[in-house]
Amino acid sequence: MNELMTYSSRLIKATALLPDTKALMASWDLSENVNTNLNNARQNNIFGKASRSRVEDILRIFKQRYFEDPQIGNALVTLVQAGVSSKWIDPLLYYYSTQNDETLRDIVLEVVNPRRQAGFSDIHLDHVIRKLRDWSSEGKTTTAWGEDTLLHVAQHALASLRDFGILEGATQKYLAPVMLPIEPFAFIAFDLLKKNGSGDRVLYSPEWGLFNLKPNDVEEHLIEAHQQKLCEYFAAGAVIRLEFPFQDFMELTHVIIERSRS
Repeated sequence: MNELMTYSSRLIKATALLPDTKALMASWDLSENVNTNLNNARQNNIFGKASRSRVEDILRIFKQRYFEDPQIGNALVTLVQAGVSSKWIDPLLYYYSTQNDETLRDIVLEVVNPRRQAGFSDIHLDHVIRKLRDWSSEGKTTTAWGEDTLLHVAQHALASLRDFGILEGATQKYLAPVMLPIEPFAFIAFDLLKKNGSGDRVLYSPEWGLFNLKPNDVEEHLIEAHQQKLCEYFAAGAVIRLEFPFQDFMELTHVIIERSRS
């Protein structure tokens, strides 16, 4: 994480929100802009929430997570509206949620993954709270967090990761097997290449740790994606070349939809 960034407690406002997110995406009108769609969601109360403030929390977080880049948001909407399997969509919703929230991202990278790599099968609130307390004492949080805030952020983080399939268990949380099918993998790799500009930066990106993938695992996925014509990947010594036969996210999205129907 960039040291200039600070961790926020926005997780208290929302967890994974998968049902609400998919309901909003299912009702989305791609011919309208983001704000018009959000206003329509307010007026139609598609979430069935009694609290207007709760609706506003959901809409704000939805926009932050998925429509920072409208091309990505529109691609995700298209996948949901096409009825693509949750096994392909949920990893993308998880990934873009972590990209918008450094707190959730780094809990995975600095708390969950070390537990997994050390051979543990469970994770407790205290493990997360200790890391959050360290961040707060180091001045890495937006404000100094008291014990209540530490507890609530930790609870919401674990609930979010359970809903996204990284953890499992209602009360006691356990580390779940993390699967990243080749289709969402290709989507994320395409995004990373557009942002980073080189194949080696994609291969060694720390973001793959969100799916417990090490560079050799990433390379295996890239080879599989190459074999399935989702990308072109070549490695010769230190030279890595990665290209995609797609101009934009929507073109890749339509290929994923076709694969889901085959």
